[in-house]
Amino acid sequence: MSIEDRNRVVILEDRVENVSGAEFPLSFDDQELAHNLESFGNSFDIQIVRVTPTDIEFDLIGVDASIANALRRVLIAEVPTMAIEDVYMLNNTGIVQDEVLAHRLGLIPIKADASEFTWKQKSDGATDQNTLVFKLYAACTANPEAAPGETDPNKKYINGSVYSSQLVWEPAGDQQKRLASVSIGPIHDDILITKLRPGQVINCELHCQKGVGKDHAKFSPVATASYRLLPEIQILEDITGDDADLFRECFPPGVVDVVVEDGVRKAKVVNARKDTVSREVLRHKQFEGKVRLTRVRDHFIFNVESTGIISPEDLVAQALDVLMEKCDIAKSALTKATQAEEEAE
Repeated sequence: MSIEDRNRVVILEDRVENVSGAEFPLSFDDQELAHNLESFGNSFDIQIVRVTPTDIEFDLIGVDASIANALRRVLIAEVPTMAIEDVYMLNNTGIVQDEVLAHRLGLIPIKADASEFTWKQKSDGATDQNTLVFKLYAACTANPEAAPGETDPNKKYINGSVYSSQLVWEPAGDQQKRLASVSIGPIHDDILITKLRPGQVINCELHCQKGVGKDHAKFSPVATASYRLLPEIQILEDITGDDADLFRECFPPGVVDVVVEDGVRKAKVVNARKDTVSREVLRHKQFEGKVRLTRVRDHFIFNVESTGIISPEDLVAQALDVLMEKCDIAKSALTKATQAEEEAE
């Protein structure tokens, strides 16, 4: 088996072949491929495909699935953010119970640079170095300007709906100066917290702390973080005429096109990246032996959607920093263990 074939996951009609490597990353058929820093540098690459204010798509090329999955898990669970941890309920006469209301408040993404804050331990008190304080006060009253017989609650009541925009930041210590570069507050102002009716009041104080997603999902800076292997479609024999049209319809739009070459209409793969690998083409007998579907084992297409707390490009960079720090810790522990064994001998 060639190196290229070893690096392909083969998609067949009823099964998937060459799924896993062997005992070691990047090894096949009981033969370990040479792996060193030089070979890694020659094959490794990161290609940015698309960046928006909330999303990033990039290709991670030349790494084992264990590394790609480690990056995905770090993105979800180990990049620190600030989130509402403690809710001090001073008054709540609304229909939503205190604990449910506190849970809803905790899930509101808060715009704040976690690197400006220290970790708060259980024994620590709240300070301007480890805590952000917000206050929420909302009292519902009837709208005196509402028309008689009005049925729309938004017009009939004042503060009938309580939104995240009503959270008010209370700077403490030097926070006003230290955090001047960031507009502290909820990422989105239109998150519905609860609904009230005349006579009902909510008054509470909210304390935000630094945390990570593995402790609670509210600290996770990503809405989604996923990857998939790069699809590859190989046309082994020309597919022409009406078969070319049928072949094109077996794939999502933009994957295959029908072109004219030397007066003959034939199918041509234009963007295999868009393929969802549905295997629809393998159901048709006329395409047997004419097409091969594979996925590139070490080419990962990452899609990361930020909650808005951290820009997507900074989010990936911070995740890589965390991953490198974990590698340094593992390397240090391995060195100490090796030294201890040598001294014992």
